[in-house]
Amino acid sequence: MSDVTCVYLITGFLGSGKTTLLNRIIQRFPKDKKLTLLVNEFGEVGVDGTLVEGDDIDMMEISKGSIFCVCVKTDFIKGLYELNSKVQPDVMLIESTGVANPSDLKKDLKLPIFNDRFRFMEQFCVIDAVHFLDAYGVFASLEKQIASSTVFIINKIDNASPETIEETKNVIRQFHPNPSFFETTYADIPLADFFDLAEQDLPDPTASEPEEPKVSVLSEEALDQFIDDLLDSPDLEITPPDTLMSVTYAWNGDDLEQVRAMAVALPPSVVRAKGFVEEKGDMYLFSYVMGDWTIEKTDVPKGRIKNKNIVVFIGPPESMEEIEGASKTGDWTGKGVFQPYSPS
Repeated sequence: MSDVTCVYLITGFLGSGKTTLLNRIIQRFPKDKKLTLLVNEFGEVGVDGTLVEGDDIDMMEISKGSIFCVCVKTDFIKGLYELNSKVQPDVMLIESTGVANPSDLKKDLKLPIFNDRFRFMEQFCVIDAVHFLDAYGVFASLEKQIASSTVFIINKIDNASPETIEETKNVIRQFHPNPSFFETTYADIPLADFFDLAEQDLPDPTASEPEEPKVSVLSEEALDQFIDDLLDSPDLEITPPDTLMSVTYAWNGDDLEQVRAMAVALPPSVVRAKGFVEEKGDMYLFSYVMGDWTIEKTDVPKGRIKNKNIVVFIGPPESMEEIEGASKTGDWTGKGVFQPYSPS
C-alpha cells in the first residue's frame, strides 16, 4: 500500500458530464489499486452517487452544498481525515458540485492533520459545449472553475456547432495562455495520459502483508477544535460563487407524460433537475439542463435507488415560485426548499 494518495478533481457546471467521466475512470481503473470516490452534490438529496458504476467502489457522498464552501466544510475535512487515518487509498477522485469554487482544494489537502498523505495531481474541467456560453457570465462559479483548472474537456460536441466550440475555447484562453483541450462526446478522453492504468503483478500469497503506514489519530474533540479554528480563519473562502437554491419534489403519478409536462413548464431560469422516476415497474432517469431534457430508461438496479420518484430542481431564488407553478401540471408534492448558503 502506498503512503500517498493521488488526488484528481473533476469540476464543471451542472449537467456538463462529470459523472460520465467519473464512470469512465472507474471502468478502466486497475483492480489491484485502492480507489476512493468523493461525490459532492449541491442539492439536499443526492442523485449522482447512485449513477456511479461499480459495486465494490469505496465512495463518500456529501450533499447540501459545496465541499469548498463553509456550509459543508466540516464534513469535507472530516471525510478527508477518515480517508487519511483509516482507508488510505492509492487514488481519490473528487467530483465537485457544479456550482463549486475549487480554488481552496490544494490548500485543504496540505492541512497538517493529513500528514502529507494527499498529492494533488490534476484538475479536469468538463465543459458543456451546448450551454457553456449561456451560463458563462451569469454564474461566477464557472469562471472560478476555469481559472483553477488545467485540463478542459469540451463535452457534447455532437450537439454544438464548430463556431460555438471555438468561441468556448476562446473564453477559456482568456484565463490560460496554452490550455489543454479535449473535444469529446460522453467525456471520452485518453485516460492513460493521466492515470497509471496498468495492472501490477499479483503479490506472492505466501509473502507477509506489508505494514500499513502509521498515522497519528486525533481525538474527536481535537479534530473538532482543529476544524473550528480553521473555519475562523480570515482567509477562508466562505462566499458562495452563486446564489442558487434547490427544491425537491416527490412525483406521485404513474404516467411519464406528467414528467414531460413538468419539464416543458419549467421556467428558463432553472439550470438543473435530476431524479429517478418509475412508470409501470420500469425505472427512468429524468435529466434537465438549462432547457434541454431527457427521460431515459436506466440500468441502475432498483435496490441502489434510494430516492425513487424524487426530483431535485436547482435555480436562483426567483425560480422557486415558478417551479411550484410548473408542478401543477401533474401530481407533484413539494418536499421543501433548500439553500445551502443561507445564514444559520
